[in-house]
Amino acid sequence: MKLFVFVAFLAVLVTLVSAWSKEDHEIFDLVTALEASEGKGTTFYSWLDVPSTATLVQINKAYRKKSIQLHPDKNPGVKGIHERFARLGVIATILKNTEGRKRYDFFYKNGVPKWRGTGYYYARFRPGLGTVLAFLTILTSGLQYLVQTLNYKRDLRRVEQAIRDARLAAWGPKMEPLQGKRKVKVNLGGGPRQDEDGNVIAGKMLDMVVERDNVFILDPSGDMHLLDTSSATPAAISRTWFIELLISSIRKFFYSNENSQKEADSQQSAPTVDRPDSPASGTATHSGVSEGEEPQQASHAAAVKGGGRRRKATRKR
Repeated sequence: MKLFVFVAFLAVLVTLVSAWSKEDHEIFDLVTALEASEGKGTTFYSWLDVPSTATLVQINKAYRKKSIQLHPDKNPGVKGIHERFARLGVIATILKNTEGRKRYDFFYKNGVPKWRGTGYYYARFRPGLGTVLAFLTILTSGLQYLVQTLNYKRDLRRVEQAIRDARLAAWGPKMEPLQGKRKVKVNLGGGPRQDEDGNVIAGKMLDMVVERDNVFILDPSGDMHLLDTSSATPAAISRTWFIELLISSIRKFFYSNENSQKEADSQQSAPTVDRPDSPASGTATHSGVSEGEEPQQASHAAAVKGGGRRRKATRKR
């Protein structure tokens, strides 16, 4: 019933908002600008100094008098005088027109609406992309939080009902606690139905154990889990999509930085191993012979080092 009333209210509100025409929006703008310029509560009639029942002749006379007072030539250097003079002409045109005056008189008697439609505000304020994204983020997060709240209340009612049913099955109609543990079966919902063989099944049944005031859920493995109101997950802003995305991004950022720091520290602390230089041509050895030289050159160098030239061996005759 509440949902129906809420939908009906929204339908009426949409109908009223969509009823505002372009001329109505023009009147809204003039009323806002006139009060900002001439003072709060200033109306078209009070600005022209005529009653709301003034005739067309009185309005024309008041307009000519006011236009002389506000003419820019008679008010040189006055800030905003051109806007006020132009506004006076638009207001006089509305009051001189039968349909325009009828529209203004409606808002004059009933008041200008506070909410003038999304199109009205969008056309005047033109929100940027950032504003739209921020609005959508807040809106969707708020709706998600509302859904969480509704789900929490529903789960809470189910838990409390399951606890009552388990105690009723264990203690009887008098609901007097009994000593010891009592195993019971509780129907978690769903009416009785028939299986393929035609047997009646009394809905979804769950094994529970009642021990004094405590109620436990019994697993097929024999483990018992306490069932209380804390089993229902309450609504939390931290579990809305935007906050979860923000927290996840921050954790990934710090986790990657931490891994990078650990890798850098491990590289700095790793021991260095000295490797012998690769032998190259022309490198001197301990014996003074270059490894790149031929053996004949090496023996010649040894002879020179020994103190003279190497003599040729002579053959005896």
